[in-house]
Amino acid sequence: MKVAVYEDNNAFRESMMHLIRGSGLLTFAGAYPDCSHILENCENNKPDAILMDIDMPGMSGIEATQLVKAKFPEINVMMLTVFEDSNRIFDALKAGATGYLLKKTSAIRIIESVTELVNGGSPMSGEIARKVLDFFTTSIPKKENTYALSAREYDIIKCLIDGDSYKMIADHCHISIGTVRCHINSIYTKLAVNSKSEAVIKAIKERLV
Repeated sequence: MKVAVYEDNNAFRESMMHLIRGSGLLTFAGAYPDCSHILENCENNKPDAILMDIDMPGMSGIEATQLVKAKFPEINVMMLTVFEDSNRIFDALKAGATGYLLKKTSAIRIIESVTELVNGGSPMSGEIARKVLDFFTTSIPKKENTYALSAREYDIIKCLIDGDSYKMIADHCHISIGTVRCHINSIYTKLAVNSKSEAVIKAIKERLV
């Protein structure tokens, strides 16, 4: 999986470059301080995914995302930014971003999220997923339980939306990590999804919680 980075902060851009190169899973496809030549870069390097900052000199990351998705719809764009306000979140998603992480996200989670993104998932930081959920909660009527989810499964979905790890969910529900995995596999089957991010997005979009 080839990954490009667009980030104007030199130190953070360098750290992402080293993270990708040292991951053993991803291939580095360039790091740039702005988006002035992003279409040309995509044409030449053909990345599978882009880690995109929002606030950069010249063209913003949101504008660049819209350009990339218009010409290269197969490229997955994930915002990696400090901004967590609702306007930027929804502007980025409308522009075509399929993931949204905050820069405080751990290195391991960033690598996992890129892999998830390329495999069809929509990774989001817990805080971002919660804001998306809040939006749908206030604008869309709650859907009836058409997926036959149990009360425990609803509780676990709420934990997933909050970005909780399996251990945190186990502690919250007073069950073992193995039992958490069984419940999550059941949730995936009932919702017809293949990843945690897909389950979260579906739960948010359909206002299941």
